Amino acid sequence: MDTIPEEHFASLQFLLKAPSKDAVRQLCQDSFPSGAPESRRLAESAAGTLSVSASEAQQLLRALHTLSHHVLFHGLTGPEQITRLFPDTFHTSLKNLLTKILLEHSPTWRNDALSSQSKTSSLLCYDQKRTLTCSERDSDSSVARNLPLCHVCFCVRLAGLLAE
Repeated sequence: MDTIPEEHFASLQFLLKAPSKDAVRQLCQDSFPSGAPESRRLAESAAGTLSVSASEAQQLLRALHTLSHHVLFHGLTGPEQITRLFPDTFHTSLKNLLTKILLEHSPTWRNDALSSQSKTSSLLCYDQKRTLTCSERDSDSSVARNLPLCHVCFCVRLAGLLAE
């Protein structure tokens, strides 16, 4: 299994400055969507909540995003599976809180990820045509060669549109 880079765990320590567990929970939720780690507005809001710089808040959002997506991608569903991701020196209470939050929100995040996948492209049909084409004689050889050709046509639905 891939490991999470150590610098992300250092960034997660900024959560110790959160005013409440609910603030940590909200940051975890806000950091999950795909554009969250790059959102300047979200970083400024997190910076205000935690009394850290905007760049530190951005690092934290990236770390939370990476952690939550790692948990989903690897199908971690038990608390012991998630706590094993953290280094031994990580703050115990924060590790337990993050594990609890990740377990709480994973089913919703998983469903959201699956439903957003169905909104992407899907293959409706395809057609193929195979032919043999006779090539011109090579200058090196007096033999004509048959070249197999395969033409494939795909019909795809892109987020509600039809493309061929």
